[in-house]
Amino acid sequence: MDIYAKKSRWKIYLAIGGIFIVVVSMFYTNYLARQIASDERKKSEQWLLAYEHIEKSPVNCDLTLAQNLLTSNTTIPTILLSDTERFIDAINFGEKENRDTAFIMREVEKLKEAGVQPIELGGQLLYYKQSKLLTLIQYFPFFQLFLIGVFIFFGYLAFSSARRAEQNRVWVGMAKETAHQLGTPISGIVAWIEHLRAIREEDEEVTEILGELRNDVKRLELIADRFSKIGSPPKLQPVPLIEELNKCREYMERRAPRRVRFEFPEKSTSPGLQVFINPGLFDWVVENLLRNALDAMDGTGTISAEVYEDKNNIYIDISDTGSGIPPGKFKTVFEPGYSTKKRGWGLGLSLARRIIEEYHSGRIFVKKSVIDEGTTFTIQLPKNVRQFVENRRKQ
Repeated sequence: MDIYAKKSRWKIYLAIGGIFIVVVSMFYTNYLARQIASDERKKSEQWLLAYEHIEKSPVNCDLTLAQNLLTSNTTIPTILLSDTERFIDAINFGEKENRDTAFIMREVEKLKEAGVQPIELGGQLLYYKQSKLLTLIQYFPFFQLFLIGVFIFFGYLAFSSARRAEQNRVWVGMAKETAHQLGTPISGIVAWIEHLRAIREEDEEVTEILGELRNDVKRLELIADRFSKIGSPPKLQPVPLIEELNKCREYMERRAPRRVRFEFPEKSTSPGLQVFINPGLFDWVVENLLRNALDAMDGTGTISAEVYEDKNNIYIDISDTGSGIPPGKFKTVFEPGYSTKKRGWGLGLSLARRIIEEYHSGRIFVKKSVIDEGTTFTIQLPKNVRQFVENRRKQ
């Protein structure tokens, strides 16, 4: 199981843990709400008993306890009606609202529509609404869920940002160190080639072999140069797109199995179509896609390229007839370290995305893929310098 499968499992565990906390909180809050609702009903019954006691008591009777019960209710909105539903008294709706008969009767109608049954005693009806405290407690789980969601969201963003920054530093450091390590042996190989050429200058076969060796060394120099540019702002320039694509095709076609066909736009197609790129880094991206396509096809199939454009962008579709990518892996394939091959570090597509998105202000993504039928990758690049600047500003 790769690290991304483990990461997905941890997300599921965290989600289950969060749901468990919210469910337990909702059950406990519901329990508290029932207890408070029961206490409020008892207080309302006591308030009605105290009101009736004061109404029916003789003039000289001690009413201290009953009056204290009446004045102690400062949180529960209460409405007292006669048995014919004539307004008698109301408290805790507000100083003005307590005396507004029309407002109080509207509140009574709302309570009736909500199915609230009045407390009846001595020919009087008492309606009461739940207190603000009870309402807040009932809504607390949703507020808690919102806070947990916000905390998880911003925590995830911060963690992902820090992780990406750390990964970027690691990959940039590895790339530059690789370029540095390649530099010394490449210089040595070049010196030995020139030495052999000097001492066997008249041997045509040796000269031809040394020429091919020099071409391979130039390729190593190009690779080292590409690695050295990772992490540094590259120099971009307008380049004929079709011509650049065919350079990549020619290089990979010479190294591909004979049963693999390449179908790329002809060099004469759209000769004026130019794109704002760094040729060395762009070629690396295209060659990486072509190399992955070759690996996916097991020595037979077709690799094709299609170029099209809209008002602001140029699109390059590179398709193969290989094994395909599972739908759930369309984004994962661009993560550092992800690979389905036994060899390699799983950095190719990660670096390709960095080159296209960060250095060329474009996009690279899996456009479509069907298992055992093939995959299409799309590279989107700004059409001109102005669009490049706008895309960079959005990032």
